[in-house]
Amino acid sequence: MARFAMRWMAVAICAAWLGLAESALAVDADEAIGFERTPPRLSFTDGDVSFLRLGADEWTPASVNTPLAAGDELYTADAANLEIQVAARAYVRAGENTQLGVASLEPDYLQLRVTSGTVSLDLRSLKAGQTFELDTPNAAFTVERTGYYRLEVDGDTTTFASRRGGRATLTPAIGEPFVIAASEQVVVTGDDAPQIESYAAAELDAWDRWNYARTDEQIEAVSARYVPASVYGVGDLDHYGDWRIVPTYGPIWVPRGVAAGWAPYSTGRWLWDPYYRWTWVDNAPWGWAPYHYGRWVRVSGYWGWCPGPIVARPYYAPALVGFYGGGGFSIGIQIGTPYLGWVALGWGEPLIPWWGPARFRARPRWAGWGGPHYVNKVVVKNKTIINVKDIRVYQNAHERDAFVTVNRNDFGRRDRKDVHFGRGKPDDFKPVYGDLSVRPDRSSLVPTHRSADRPPRDTWMRPVVATREPRHDPTPDFAPRRGSAKPAPGASRSKPGERGAGPDVVPRVRVATPPREGRRTAASGRPPFGKRSETERAMPPPAPRFERRAASESGSSAPRVSREKKPRAAAPTPPGARTTRPGEGSQAKQRSRTAPPPTTAPRERVAPPARDLPGEPANRVFRPRHKEQASPQSQKPRSGARGNKGGSYGDAREGAPVGGAGGPGGKQPGPSRGR
Repeated sequence: MARFAMRWMAVAICAAWLGLAESALAVDADEAIGFERTPPRLSFTDGDVSFLRLGADEWTPASVNTPLAAGDELYTADAANLEIQVAARAYVRAGENTQLGVASLEPDYLQLRVTSGTVSLDLRSLKAGQTFELDTPNAAFTVERTGYYRLEVDGDTTTFASRRGGRATLTPAIGEPFVIAASEQVVVTGDDAPQIESYAAAELDAWDRWNYARTDEQIEAVSARYVPASVYGVGDLDHYGDWRIVPTYGPIWVPRGVAAGWAPYSTGRWLWDPYYRWTWVDNAPWGWAPYHYGRWVRVSGYWGWCPGPIVARPYYAPALVGFYGGGGFSIGIQIGTPYLGWVALGWGEPLIPWWGPARFRARPRWAGWGGPHYVNKVVVKNKTIINVKDIRVYQNAHERDAFVTVNRNDFGRRDRKDVHFGRGKPDDFKPVYGDLSVRPDRSSLVPTHRSADRPPRDTWMRPVVATREPRHDPTPDFAPRRGSAKPAPGASRSKPGERGAGPDVVPRVRVATPPREGRRTAASGRPPFGKRSETERAMPPPAPRFERRAASESGSSAPRVSREKKPRAAAPTPPGARTTRPGEGSQAKQRSRTAPPPTTAPRERVAPPARDLPGEPANRVFRPRHKEQASPQSQKPRSGARGNKGGSYGDAREGAPVGGAGGPGGKQPGPSRGR
C-alpha cells in the first residue's frame, strides 16, 4: 500500500512539473504575440529615391528609418541607390533606375519583386529557416544561405550571380527548377519560354566592391558590444554619439549634435503601418535602434538611450512611449481642442501596446527587456500582475521638454504641411491605455506630403514570376475625399495596364510550381558550361612557382641552383667605404645605400571641445584598488588596457557594475559579455 501511494505521489509530482513547464512555455508564447515581425528598415538613400505604400495617393520621397511593409514600392532615379537592412548582418541594395517592391513579409520569409535595375543581397549571417525570394519577369530566385548575390533585370533578360559560397534555386515560369552553384552566373532570356544559360561568375566591379566595403564597415561597429545581436541600426550609433557607463543603468548612449531643448520622439512623425499601426519614424540617421528598443533616461542634463542588459531575443516595437489624452472638455458637446501627447518610456517601464489582437492590446508588457520592472517609479517583481489602469506616472513625463503634444486631428496626417509638435504639461492629460482612437487617412501612409518621381508605368506594373502569391496586410477603409474622382474602397477598381489605375492596384504575379519537398535539383551541367562559350570569362593563369620566378630574375632559362664556393681573401677596403656580405646582389646594395625619402610632418588634428558627459567613458578600464597594501602605481588608471578574463568587454568601473538592473529596489547587475 505504501509503495502504491509513493508511486502515485511520484506521478503527481511529474504532472505538476509538466504543468508548470507548459504554463511557462505558454507565458513565453503569449509574450511574443504581437512582436513576431521585425520589419525591414530603409537604412540608406543616396539621390532621388521614391516611396509608395499600398493605398497612398502618390509617390513621395523616401525617408530613412521607414519600416517597410508588404506592398511597399521603392524606385531609384538616375545616379541614385538605396539600402534596406533585412537582418542584423544582412542588407539589400539597389542601384540606379531600379524598381524594387516588398511582396510578402513574414517572420522567416521575405519576398521581393524586381522589375528593372540592379539589386544585390549581402547576407553575412541568417537565422535558421530564413528564406529570401527575388521575383523577376523571367524567373524567381530563392536564397536560403549566406553569401553575396547580384541580380540585374534589363528588358527581357535577367542575370543572376552567386558569390562567397552562396547557393540559390531558380524557378522559371515554365520548366524544371535547378540549383545555382557558388561562383556561378545564369542568364535567363524570355518570359513564357525562358532560355537559361550558365557561366562562371564575372569579376567584381565597382558596385560589388562598394557593397563589400559598406557591409564590412557596418558589421564591425563598436556599439555591437553593448546592444543585442539582432538589433538593426547599430552601426549608425558609432558615428553620432558616445557610450558612457553610469552605475545605475550600465552602458548608455548619448547622441551628439542635438538641438537645445531636444527630447526623444520630438523630431519625426507618426506613420501608419499595416501591421503595427501607428509607428514612429525619426528624422535622425541614427533613429532606429533608440526608438524601437530599450529605454530613455535623463542623466546630468543629458538624454541617454539605455539598451539594458543584453538579452537573447529583443523584440521590435513600433515606438516605446506612453500616451496621454486630454485638452478638451465635454458636456453633451465637445468644448476645446482635443490633444494627444506622448513621452519616452523610462528605465524599466512597461509598454502598453496599441496594435495587435484585442487580447494583446492594453496590457503592460516587458517583452524583450532584460532589466528590472518599474511601475509608477516603484520596482515590481517580474511575475507581478499589473492592472493597466494602475499605471498613472511615467518617469520622463515631468522632465523638461519631454512631454510632446499635437492636435488629435493632425496626428499622423500630412495633407498640406508637416505637423509641428508642441510641449505640454502631463497634469492636464490622462494616460491612454491601448487603442489611440485616431483613424488614419491616405496621407498617413507616407512619410511626407511632397511628391516624387514615379517609375514608368510599364515597369511598375510588369508581372513577375513567383513561387507563391503575395500576402499583404489589410489596408484601412479610407473615406473618399471631397471632390475626388477616385472610387471608394470596395468599388470596382481598374485592372493592371488599364488607364486610370489608382495606387491600390497590385501588379500581377505568375505563380510557378516550386520544387517538391525532398526532391534534389541537379546543378548546371559542366562541361559544356553555357551555350555561348565565347562570352565566358577566361580562366586566370596558375600562380607562379618560385623556381620560375628565380630563373626569370637571373636571366637564365634553367632554375638557379645554389652551389658552395670557396672563400677567397677579401680585398682591402678603402677608408669610408661600406662593406657587404658575400652573395649580396647589386640591387640589395643599392637599396641599402639609398636613404629613405624625407617624410612631411603629420598635420595636427584639432581636438573637439570636451563634453561633460555623465558617468565614465565606456572604453576606460581602471585597476582594482586595494585598501590594504595599495601602492601608488597600482592606484593609477591603466590606459589602453584590455578587459578582464572571462570575455567581458573591459568596461569595469570602481565600485560600479556594468550594464544591468540598478536603481532603488533593483538588483545590481554583473558585467555584460562582449561579442
